[in-house]
Amino acid sequence: MQHEVACTERSRSEVACTERSRNEIACTERSRTEVACTERSRNEVACTERNRSEVADVLRKVGSKIESYGLNTWQLRTLYAIKKCRTAELGGHIDACDDCGNITISYNSCRNRHCPKCQGNKREDWIQARETELLPVPYFHVVFTLPSSINALAMHQPKMVYDTLFEATWETLQTFGKAKEMQMGMIAVLHTWGQQLSLHPHLHCIVPGGGVDKDGQWQNSRADGKFLFPVRALSKVFRAKYCAKLKAKSPILYEQIRQDLWKKSWVVFAKKPFGSPKSVVEYLGSYTHKIAISNNRIKSINNENVTFVYKDYRVAGVKKQMTLTHQEFIRRFALHILPKRFTSSVRPLGSGVKIRHYGFLSSTWKRKKLQLLQEKLKVKVLEKAEKKTFMPKCPCCKTGNLHRIAVFDQRGPPAWYLGGSQNTIPCKS
Repeated sequence: MQHEVACTERSRSEVACTERSRNEIACTERSRTEVACTERSRNEVACTERNRSEVADVLRKVGSKIESYGLNTWQLRTLYAIKKCRTAELGGHIDACDDCGNITISYNSCRNRHCPKCQGNKREDWIQARETELLPVPYFHVVFTLPSSINALAMHQPKMVYDTLFEATWETLQTFGKAKEMQMGMIAVLHTWGQQLSLHPHLHCIVPGGGVDKDGQWQNSRADGKFLFPVRALSKVFRAKYCAKLKAKSPILYEQIRQDLWKKSWVVFAKKPFGSPKSVVEYLGSYTHKIAISNNRIKSINNENVTFVYKDYRVAGVKKQMTLTHQEFIRRFALHILPKRFTSSVRPLGSGVKIRHYGFLSSTWKRKKLQLLQEKLKVKVLEKAEKKTFMPKCPCCKTGNLHRIAVFDQRGPPAWYLGGSQNTIPCKS
C-alpha cells in the first residue's frame, strides 16, 4: 500500500515537472515571439522610413561598374559618399526614447552637399541667419541663364564657366545701379540642372529693388517699387559682360563658340516683387540647398532602369515620367557635382562658392553698415536666435525625443546591444 502511494506521489511529481517544463517552453516561445515582434516592428518602421527609392539605391545596383563610366575621381568620391550615407559603413549611434523607452539604431550621414538626405538642417540654418538682415524694401527674383552652346565648355571647365557667370551677373546689376548712382546688393545661388537632369547653368538671384546712395540713404530703383530694370536691357548687358570675360580668360575656346554665343538672345527672367521681405528668405531658402534631383522624384528602380518624375515647362509644367538606364542616370547626376572647392559656404565675393553675397549684402558691408541702414529704415533689428539642439522624434511612439546613449564605428553596435539587451516593448500602432 505504501509502495503504491509512493508511486502515485512520484507520478504526480513527474506530471508537475512535465507541466513546469511545458510552461518554461511556452515562456521561452513567448519571449522569442516578443523579441521577434519587436524586431519586426523595428523593421516595419525602417521600411516605412525608406519606402521610396533613392539615388543611393541606383549606386548600389551598379556597384563597382561605376568606375567604368568615365567619371573623374572627385565625382566618384562624391557618389561613394552618397551611397554610404546613413549605412553601417559610416558608423552610427544608439538612441533611447524618453517616452516609450524604445531603443533604436541610427547610422551617420555623409554630410555631402550633393546628397539628397543631408540638406534639410542646412537650409533651416541659412534661413534663420538671413532673417536678421532683411530690409523693408521691395525684393525681386531674377534668373540669369547661360545658353546651351556653352554646355560643352561647362563640362570640361566648370569652375571657370560658373565663376564667370557670377562675375558677369553682378557686373550687369552694378552697371544699372551706377547709372542711378547707388550701390546695389544681391544674393546669388548657382543651379546647374534642368528638370530632366540635363546641364542648364543659371543663377537664382534675390535683388533688393534699389540701393544705397553716396549719403548712405536708401533709394528705390523706381518710386513705386514695382519694377527693377528692363529685362531686355539686362539680357544684352549680361551677354556682353560674360563674353568679354570669357574671351579674356580663354580666348581660344571663346573663338570656337563665339558665333553660337552671339547668335541668340540670352535669357534673363525677372519675377514680380515679393509680398513681404520675410517671404523672400523663405522663397530663396527653397533654392539654396537644392540638389539635381530629390529622392521623392524617383518612382522606381529595377535592375536596368530608373524612372523619375519631371515637370515639362513647355506645356505649363505638366508632370511627366522619364526612364533612363542606370549609367545614363548616374552620368546626368554627376554633371551637377560641383568641382572641388565649390562648397555651399557663404563668403562675400568668394571664388568657388555656390551661394554668394554682393554689394551691401556682402559680409564686409553687413558687419559695418547694415545695422545703421536698418535703423534709418526703422527696422526692428532681430538678434540672431540661438541655434536649437536638434532632437529627433522617436519612430516608434512618434511623440518622445531620442537621446543618444552610445556611439559606434563601422564595426557595428556594441556587444551589449547585440547580446539581447534591446528593448522588447512593441511599438505603438
